[in-house]
Amino acid sequence: MKKTVLLICSGGASSGFLAQNIRKAAKKKGLELEVMARGESELNDYKESIDMVLIAPHLSYIQDDIAAELANTNIPFQLIDQMTYGTLNGKKGLDIIVKELGLE
Repeated sequence: MKKTVLLICSGGASSGFLAQNIRKAAKKKGLELEVMARGESELNDYKESIDMVLIAPHLSYIQDDIAAELANTNIPFQLIDQMTYGTLNGKKGLDIIVKELGLE
C-alpha cells in the first residue's frame, strides 16, 4: 500500500533533495512511498491525502502549531534531526518514516 509523506520546510531546495533521497532509499527497499517537500503554509492543503508529516529541523519552533493542526487527524509527525537533514541522508529519513508508520 502506497504511503504519502509531507516534508515541511520553509521552501528551501535542500528539503527537495532530501525528499528525493528518501524516495530512492524507499525504492531500493521495495516500498511504495511518495515524499513531497512543501512549505509549512501548505500543510492544510495536503491533510486529506497524507499519511505522515516530517518537519525540517529549522522549523522545530512551529512543531506545536503543527501538532495542533493535526490534532483531529490520525496523521503522525516527526521532527527530522539536524544530522539527517544536513547530510540529506535519505536512508535515515526513510528509517524515521518506516518506524513511525510500521512499514517493516
